Amino acid sequence: MRVLGLIPARGGSKGVPRKNIRLLCGKPLLQYTAEAALAAHRLSHVILSTEDYEIAEVGRRCGLGVPFLRPAELAQDDTPTLPVVQHAVRWMETHGEQFDAICLLQPTNPLRQPQVIDACIDRLEQDDADAVVTILPVPAEYNPHWVYFKDEDGLLRLSTGEVNPIPRRQNLPAAFHREGSVYVTRRNLAMEQNSLCGRSLVGYLLDPEQCVNIDSLEDWERAERLLRADEVN
Repeated sequence: MRVLGLIPARGGSKGVPRKNIRLLCGKPLLQYTAEAALAAHRLSHVILSTEDYEIAEVGRRCGLGVPFLRPAELAQDDTPTLPVVQHAVRWMETHGEQFDAICLLQPTNPLRQPQVIDACIDRLEQDDADAVVTILPVPAEYNPHWVYFKDEDGLLRLSTGEVNPIPRRQNLPAAFHREGSVYVTRRNLAMEQNSLCGRSLVGYLLDPEQCVNIDSLEDWERAERLLRADEVN
């Protein structure tokens, strides 16, 4: 299976300005994802998708391929991920590169390990899934069986549609949410069905204590603490 490693990194981040090339414990944030991707055994090719010249240069210094600059209209605050993936795949295919799957690696997850990338690709093949995504457990208090929505009359309704909540935490079914550091999607799913998840989505469970997704300065500070603790250990 040929898998394209795709790292999307635009220049217009808001929560932490220029975060993709800001130094985190002495290295550009982007470099952590580049190192993990290049160390993974299951990625056939790894490229950076960006509209930003400075980010492109940092990516090259990190060893990433930067075969194109992404069009500005695909680097807006509200740009979905799917068209960014489709643009990269179309560009690569136009230039003679064919892939069976795409592994999307957001640079905002600096703690991602190369073995997790490989394991997710293995799961895609072993489970014959449409896609694989890294996941984290949902804490009991946020389990769908205990979460309420307000209806148009202002009354609370369980998100599951049930009348009564499950009374005991021990009886709650396990629930998960996307962690976001690794998405592996089959090429035909993304390009022909316009989906990154498909009907058979498999989760790869991670340890919440070893994960961080940097969207804010608080996330940045937590990442620094975790990376420094890892250096000490």
